[in-house]
Amino acid sequence: MGCGRVGATLAQTLEDRGHSVAVIDQNPDAFRRLDAEFSGKKVTGLGFDRGTLVQAGIEDAYGFAAVSDGDNSNIISARVVRETYGVPNVVARIYDPHRAEIYQRLGIPTVATVRWTADQVLRRMLPMGATDEYRDASGRIVLAQVDVHPGWLGRPAADLEAATGARLAYLTRFGDGMLPQAETVLQEHDVVHMLVLAEDLPRVERVLTRAPAPEAD
Repeated sequence: MGCGRVGATLAQTLEDRGHSVAVIDQNPDAFRRLDAEFSGKKVTGLGFDRGTLVQAGIEDAYGFAAVSDGDNSNIISARVVRETYGVPNVVARIYDPHRAEIYQRLGIPTVATVRWTADQVLRRMLPMGATDEYRDASGRIVLAQVDVHPGWLGRPAADLEAATGARLAYLTRFGDGMLPQAETVLQEHDVVHMLVLAEDLPRVERVLTRAPAPEAD
């Protein structure tokens, strides 16, 4: 729902990956953002209107993204789709980060646009820290990108986990994701993604942004 720049990009990307896509927008002119070759459905209407949703094929949908410009429209649409039609994969874009946290805890996955953008800018301005990438519905489990002190380079993944008590979920190496083994050695320019309890994230950040203790002989 929503055929702005984000919605149009999502629709095109999904179709390019072989998925069938329907796009809902109350302004028919918005569909001009889609490529001329776009073959999915274009449905004019409100994303929380059941007739509109049925016309778009919501009864057979695998996922639903509410990415219009309105927080209220996005969250109402997401709840209707989740609670009325039982669509398993629903996400809503929310500009207000405080409201996003509330809806996340209610079981509606959200992307807090302003907070995410600010975090990404800060990450590039002020390195050495941690940035949330995902939280589960309860808000207790965080997937975070964590900067590491150069002293950790050459250490195996098992050392990072032992020092932090967190789990090394994956690494991004030269732009590609990889699932590390206990013996996988951290290399320069690796991006570290950790799974950690939310209340432990500051401690994990402190551990990994400082030099590790010297290895025993």
